[in-house]
Amino acid sequence: MPRVGGARQTGRMPTGSSQLARAVRLQSHGFRTPADDAASVVERLGAVQAQDLGAAKWVIGSRMARSTPGAIDAALADRRVVRSWPMRGTLHILPTRMLRPTLRLTSPRVLANARRRHEALELGEAEYRSARDAVEHELAGGATATRDELSTLWSTAGIEANGPRTYHLIWWLALDGVLCGGPVDGRVQHFALLDEWAPPGADEHDSPERTLAELFSAYVRGHGPVTLADFAWWSGLTMRDTRIALDGAGDRVERFADRPSDDRPVRYVESGATDAAASRPSGALALAGFDEYYLGYADRSPVCDPRFGDLVIPGGNGVFQPTLVLDGRVVGTWKRTGTAAKPRVELRWFESGSADAAARFERPVRAWARFQGLDLQGIDSTAP
Repeated sequence: MPRVGGARQTGRMPTGSSQLARAVRLQSHGFRTPADDAASVVERLGAVQAQDLGAAKWVIGSRMARSTPGAIDAALADRRVVRSWPMRGTLHILPTRMLRPTLRLTSPRVLANARRRHEALELGEAEYRSARDAVEHELAGGATATRDELSTLWSTAGIEANGPRTYHLIWWLALDGVLCGGPVDGRVQHFALLDEWAPPGADEHDSPERTLAELFSAYVRGHGPVTLADFAWWSGLTMRDTRIALDGAGDRVERFADRPSDDRPVRYVESGATDAAASRPSGALALAGFDEYYLGYADRSPVCDPRFGDLVIPGGNGVFQPTLVLDGRVVGTWKRTGTAAKPRVELRWFESGSADAAARFERPVRAWARFQGLDLQGIDSTAP
């Protein structure tokens, strides 16, 4: 079966794309019950992929009742959530209390897989130790530094720090729990020493089994219905770890009962989630690129016909486009157009019939514009 964006895509819309499944998924993601603050959104989802910081802010903001970019910045500055590389070697925003426990589970495999890349960059233990010594000395006492400032620091210390080497040194130190994302200034991330920015607390899990159970419970709560394969892909963990996670979650999760089928994997939801959700999915959403609603699964076909996967991730390049979601289905993508002085938005539909619903997207698109502080001049629509 073909793969799109690193996840398995089937060749048909499976029975898992039922109306009830999509209604529960909208509920799980928090679109039916918007949160009052950014940290609550992150707690609900478990983690938000965040290599594109601007997109990650709208992932969070689109699930809030009254959202601004500053509210997400404040959650990071208050250290309730943190940006780092906890899973799949990719930047995420996650609850701060979960960073160290998650890294203990995930970073050994990620670093082992990066060994060949580090050899190509001529980064070994000597370079790592020198970079670590320099950054621990420079940032001691609560200081922070941007990526460019770290590059300058390491160059001054005699460590070649071109673009890729700087990135991989930051990444390596973050995976080892030395560095983490600190405060954000607009779209500029500052880095801090993890033990100073967010010292270990009593609420951090002290065993792999407890961490696995918490990760799985959070993932199911914020993404359900999900399969075990979905969680294994999202977390980057093994199926063995996934089964341990399921056992540890206990009665916090339950099987999703919706037209049982022998040819469909068991799916899980938070206990009581099916009862809390509407029976039919409804509403129009203008979601960010890299939004968890599409990205966060091994199999994305329950919400998007696989025929359109290449339109969400053009050429399979790993760059997820902002999506249009109508009644739980991904029906198109959208982008900002126009000029800085006269910004516009273009809606791009997968199928011509979807364009008939363009008026339903006026409100969510303008909500995004207000979030960005834009005086939107108009919304255009492009049929296939």
